[in-house]
Amino acid sequence: MKVSTRGRYGIRALVDLAVNAKDGYITLNSIANRNQISVHYLEHVFASLKKAGIVKSIKGAQGGYFLGDKAKNITAEAIILALEGDYRIEEDKIEEAASYRNISTAVENLLWSRVNEELKEILTTVTLEDIVQEYLGLCQNENTMYYI
Repeated sequence: MKVSTRGRYGIRALVDLAVNAKDGYITLNSIANRNQISVHYLEHVFASLKKAGIVKSIKGAQGGYFLGDKAKNITAEAIILALEGDYRIEEDKIEEAASYRNISTAVENLLWSRVNEELKEILTTVTLEDIVQEYLGLCQNENTMYYI
């Protein structure tokens, strides 16, 4: 699985939104400026996120975006599905009488199925809130000064 720039920027923008929009909403311009992402690109990313219900928007000059649910209810899987589509490694398409059928089945059983299971486990248990907390912890550690 390869996560494209769309997926990476989308997650980054959602973390920014969750941190900075606390009780309100924020504009794509402000997210784009803080993260050095093109506003035009973010418009396309947020259109997909909005369609999936991950974000909502308020139109108009004073409008902006806010999370469609609490960050603790938004899984990494939901974000990846909205931005990237299916993330699973697909099974081999094997003809019934193919001589290599058992090889492909063995690889599927011992490798691809297990990778898919582990990936699903990670993506369904990590939430946007988890990522936000990790980010805030890193920011706090960065600002901590140690005196000897």
